[in-house]
Amino acid sequence: MDMRPGGGFETEMSESDGPFQPHVKGCFLEVVQAERIVFTTVLVEGWRPFEPWLAMTAIISMADEGSGTRYTARALHRNEKDSKKHDEMGFQDGWGTTIDQLGKCAMQLS
Repeated sequence: MDMRPGGGFETEMSESDGPFQPHVKGCFLEVVQAERIVFTTVLVEGWRPFEPWLAMTAIISMADEGSGTRYTARALHRNEKDSKKHDEMGFQDGWGTTIDQLGKCAMQLS
């Protein structure tokens, strides 16, 4: 993972405790430490165009709130069909689980 504008990443996923498999490639568009991360799957490292199986841009925002952090995630899709496909795949549950895991990890580090 090359976490800078134009830097690339590749995620892997595991289903039913199986082996991890390539999931999605993408490119970071904006990275502001402790504030904002924007990435897309329609570009890969070095701003190269890419034809993904699911086109989306994600905007992750973080802001201090009380003794914690407000985390907001938005997923922008090319069209309603892609948005629905992502939702049917469990987008809400998947990202929610990830946030729960991130919160537990952060609590252990504090």
